[in-house]
Amino acid sequence: MFSTTRTRAALTAIAVVAATLLASCETPPPPPPPVVAAPPAPPPITLSSSIVEKASAFRGYMQRAGAIGANFENPDQIQASLRVGVAYEPKQFLSGATAYAAVLALQDPTFVASVRSFAADPTQRQQVINQIIADPAYAVGFKGSDTAAGRIIDTMGGDGLRLYAAGKAVKQSAYDIQRNKWSTQSVVDRDGRLAYAKTMSATPALADSADVAALRQASLSGLSSASVPAAIPVVDAPAAPAAAPIASGPRAAPPPYKPLVIRGLAVAALAALGSAGDDRLALIEAVMAEPASAMCLNMGKLNLYQCLAVAKPHYEDVFCLGQHVMIDTGACVIKATGAEMPYEPPPPPKPQPTVTKKVPAKKGSAAKKKS
Repeated sequence: MFSTTRTRAALTAIAVVAATLLASCETPPPPPPPVVAAPPAPPPITLSSSIVEKASAFRGYMQRAGAIGANFENPDQIQASLRVGVAYEPKQFLSGATAYAAVLALQDPTFVASVRSFAADPTQRQQVINQIIADPAYAVGFKGSDTAAGRIIDTMGGDGLRLYAAGKAVKQSAYDIQRNKWSTQSVVDRDGRLAYAKTMSATPALADSADVAALRQASLSGLSSASVPAAIPVVDAPAAPAAAPIASGPRAAPPPYKPLVIRGLAVAALAALGSAGDDRLALIEAVMAEPASAMCLNMGKLNLYQCLAVAKPHYEDVFCLGQHVMIDTGACVIKATGAEMPYEPPPPPKPQPTVTKKVPAKKGSAAKKKS
């Protein structure tokens, strides 16, 4: 029994030694991988509420003014249409146009994705921001800028064409309504309606809260290929029958672009980099400043004041509305976006006065008569 116990102990010892030797021959397990911190998330798209409100104010005016009809039946209807048409301040109007261009550009998924690829690294992000602020045309270099520009040109150019075409119809009605006796009567309180036009031309327009919400939602639609909200159509076909049809989807518009389009792209790029919030409003407004288009709008207002100052009968007020409110403003928007102006046939040539040449009398004829 003692021998059996010793044998078992020896076998156990041999097994332990063998297990130890086998364990020493095995490859040790690899060390756990080092913990790598996740890269910082890029900042969200930010667009100042003030910028969105300006975009909404611009869009609202273009819709209201473009809806002015040409069938005037009484003086009150003319004055009501004038009050709608004169109600924009040129500086805010142009700033709102650029803001609306930025909202449209933010609806382009390719453009937004291209810009946001530089947003994750803080150093690279700040370098791109500095480049855009120094030169807004830097935004044209991002992939998708051509289709984003196409959205701006087609949508806002279409708005301008509608206003322009509606103004042509109103201007024509200034001649048509002269058959009605009431249209030839003098406007009541001519000085008051001119003062109202000047006051409203210096008063910033208010935005509609529901439209602001729709625009804000639209500015985020470029994060995916989701469709744009119905309240913010990407492209609207112009109402003008003479205008060329606009494509039903975004097109690639090749550069060069007008300054308004470039600045709209720049603001959209800054928003995609998370650098266009309320805390950056002063800087964004500086990027949006565009003096060339402001000159066009200011000239239209001056021509309107001069027109209203000398207009006396009601049909002349209709002419002022059609030409210097609607046609001039629509043309400024069309030119600012780089859209094509509607074709205007040249005026017929003026008839030349008929000149009767005197035939000189033959020599000797007078002498013959005397004889």
